[in-house]
Amino acid sequence: MPSKHFTAETSNERLDVPELETPLEIGGVELPNRLYRAPLLECAGEGPDAAETLVDELEPAAAAGAGLVFQGAAPVREEGGRVAPSMTGLADPEFTASLSKLTDAVHDHGGRVFVQLDHGGLRSMETWHVEYRRANPELTQLAVSEPPWPLRLADRLGFLDFDVRVLSTEEVYDLAEDFGRCAANAADAGYDGVHLAGANMGILQQFLSPFYNCRDDEFGDGVRFFEVVRDEIRARAGDLPVVAKVPAETESPPFVRRHLTAADAVEICARLDRIGYDALAPVRVSTFWDMSIVRGRFPERAWRDRRFREGYVSAFGSRWKAALVAAANRVEAFEYDFEPAWNAGLARRVRERVTVPVLLEGGIRTREQMDRLLGGGESPQACDAVGMGRPFYAEPRLPARLLDTADAGRAEAICENCNNCTVPQVTGANGVCRTPEVLAERGELVREGAYERD
Repeated sequence: MPSKHFTAETSNERLDVPELETPLEIGGVELPNRLYRAPLLECAGEGPDAAETLVDELEPAAAAGAGLVFQGAAPVREEGGRVAPSMTGLADPEFTASLSKLTDAVHDHGGRVFVQLDHGGLRSMETWHVEYRRANPELTQLAVSEPPWPLRLADRLGFLDFDVRVLSTEEVYDLAEDFGRCAANAADAGYDGVHLAGANMGILQQFLSPFYNCRDDEFGDGVRFFEVVRDEIRARAGDLPVVAKVPAETESPPFVRRHLTAADAVEICARLDRIGYDALAPVRVSTFWDMSIVRGRFPERAWRDRRFREGYVSAFGSRWKAALVAAANRVEAFEYDFEPAWNAGLARRVRERVTVPVLLEGGIRTREQMDRLLGGGESPQACDAVGMGRPFYAEPRLPARLLDTADAGRAEAICENCNNCTVPQVTGANGVCRTPEVLAERGELVREGAYERD
């Protein structure tokens, strides 16, 4: 496969390493370059305007040159399992077919689009969103095992609301079939691949995690579930490439004694490689849904914004509970401060063990970082493709500044890691930049023509 390379000095050797513009193959699908838009919540819903909303959200990244665009978490069942309001599920074949408008739009720009498949399990909205729970009293949470004691305690104290159904062995197979059916729907709609949301406290992480998984059947080994899901996808969607996010629960609170270590995550990745997964995205996370996912500053502007106050009350049940969540958010911001390329060390260890591409996201903000992570520096190559998430909220056409331009080597995302884009999503609000200073800088870049691309 023809590609562009540059040469880096490493330990008195000259090694050819890929540039960001170098094509990359994932499961037989060729990406035009190694820059991707990481999965984010689009909050497009499932109404008649969902496809148009997704096009508005995702096409700019492809038009600006991103080789791969991930559509964020799509629930695999028509009811239950949603981790946030206004998610776009793929369980309905007729509705999923309408999303070909998105896949066509991305393909028209020469890009590729994968969709992330998800089920929240214990993290689902029926656990934490009070108004949703009242509107859907019949929903139960699917659980790998009985909830661990911190979640049971939160239930007794009234912060969460559990009505758990622990999956039988047969029901685990049924859930795997749902992943396969959604993958088939995605293939029919023109998606180039699927991505399994194996982190952020979703049910896929719950299968892998010793904190959540105490089963005594074959699925006590959580990798077995990933194997069955992969088999279902192959049976129903053919050779559609499958990417998996793999967690190392290294950011868990001290009271969590049983969790996935970095070594565990590396071994899981090696096993998934042998099973037949086409690419892997290792990430450092907690056992809980907290700021270890995003890192950065406390989103004070988002919590104070009057437009979302009633939405916070609807989600958390009262003003004092919303205030308590905000206070916990503030504490977590100290614990999980921003760290450049925070998954790089883990990704490098995984890459030494696997034969498939390793994707890296989390805290990547400059072209210089990307070049180093791809091997253009003194450290060994950490990954085969680099992605960003929140910076695309601030700059939907960010790739135009990072790829094939005279100033690309000095380019840096203007995202300030303030997280004002993320917190309002619990109310169903779109993920957009809400920080005036960042928006002003983007406006200046627009006036300068920085996002124009031939």
